[in-house]
Amino acid sequence: MVNVGLSRVDDAVAAKHPALPEYVACQSRAFVKGMSALVAGTGVVLVLQNMISKRWPYALQWKMLLSVVAGSIAGYAVTKTETQKCSNLWIYLETGQFPQGETREKLPSPEPTEDAESRVKRNKYGDEVE
Repeated sequence: MVNVGLSRVDDAVAAKHPALPEYVACQSRAFVKGMSALVAGTGVVLVLQNMISKRWPYALQWKMLLSVVAGSIAGYAVTKTETQKCSNLWIYLETGQFPQGETREKLPSPEPTEDAESRVKRNKYGDEVE
């Protein structure tokens, strides 16, 4: 059984999709980045509002509401962008083809590469392959 978050995936499904652990790790990073953007965006907007509160005074409840809404928008945007990158990675790892509209620089190469100097084949992680 392979763990995907709190649930488990059957070994047959995991064997059918060898890129599943990489996709799950990518999604985890995307959600953590989104949550970080939510917290950071809320904090930054709240600090900015406190700095300009002398010119435009309004109640703390409205400052908090505006800060949370701005942080939520920032978190959503970051999570959406990172999740799209994970989806593109999943498509690439499963099919070996680039998603339409994506360039080669954005996705790693799964095929082993050969160094011109040493003639040693290396995979996408930089390990030597026989």
